Amino acid sequence: MLSRVAENLYWMSRYIERAEDTARLLRVTRHLMLDFPGTPTLGWSSLIIITGAEQLFDENYPRRDEASVLSFLCADRNHGGSILAALGAARENLRTTREVLPREIWEEINQLYLTVGNHLSGGIAQRRRDDFLRMVIRGCQTLVGLVEGSLSHGSARRFCEIGRLLERADMTTRILDVRSANLLPRSPEDLTPFENLQWMSVLKSLSAHQMYRQRTRNRVRGPDVVRFLLQDRDFPRSVYRCLDDLCRSFAALPRHQTAVDAAATSRDALLAASGDDLAREPEHLHGFVDSVQIGFQHIDEAIRSTWFAGVDAPAPVISG
Repeated sequence: MLSRVAENLYWMSRYIERAEDTARLLRVTRHLMLDFPGTPTLGWSSLIIITGAEQLFDENYPRRDEASVLSFLCADRNHGGSILAALGAARENLRTTREVLPREIWEEINQLYLTVGNHLSGGIAQRRRDDFLRMVIRGCQTLVGLVEGSLSHGSARRFCEIGRLLERADMTTRILDVRSANLLPRSPEDLTPFENLQWMSVLKSLSAHQMYRQRTRNRVRGPDVVRFLLQDRDFPRSVYRCLDDLCRSFAALPRHQTAVDAAATSRDALLAASGDDLAREPEHLHGFVDSVQIGFQHIDEAIRSTWFAGVDAPAPVISG
């Protein structure tokens, strides 16, 4: 497979995952803001921090209010993490390489992008906002299902998997890092009001609430949520599971040793960490997540140097 094709597929999957995660995060945050009694410590501003686009947002929007954040994360074409921009980038990456994927995948992503653009062109009324976000989530899940169900096991499928897994792990750590800063107690007596409700929103942001309850058989508690999202071996969105699956996907490709080593190093460090220690202090968890994020950068560098460093420069890739 040409390095150009491989990189386009990798970024296509990252952007699809990014659009889905952003839509889910917006939907859950909106529900939390409606249900939360009083003024929550976590508001719309936290979503900008999660995306890591604070500077870009502040340069273009005067306030971090609901309307501005929704516009930025749904429709701003200058922000690669907005739903519209992410789907547009995914579509463009697939358009130049669609001969390697079933036609149904191209038709679905093209239709989803056009539908989202039509919905956003006139603004999303508040009463229709939840339906819009649900439509985006279902559309992205349909695309993942088409890849899983109709693409032969080979290099193209592997690069789709790799992009999805790395983006998923990255979003899980971002959500956990930002949200836990206000929720983890700094002392046994320091309990945040309505803490359980907020931790539940963290789980729902990652479609993890029901699987968490099945695993723990207990009420929602911050330390248990941290351990589940970082170290659970079976939940598809836990960071450990994503890294373990990355190792398997890498191993199915030629010249894989550098990438496997990078992913295995991060995976083993994650498993060796003490969940209780991480959950005890927000500062400790923040430092650990920073190290995990650096590990993701090493994995991405290994992918680029191993498979994308050829003569075929991938023009449509819009990284960020």
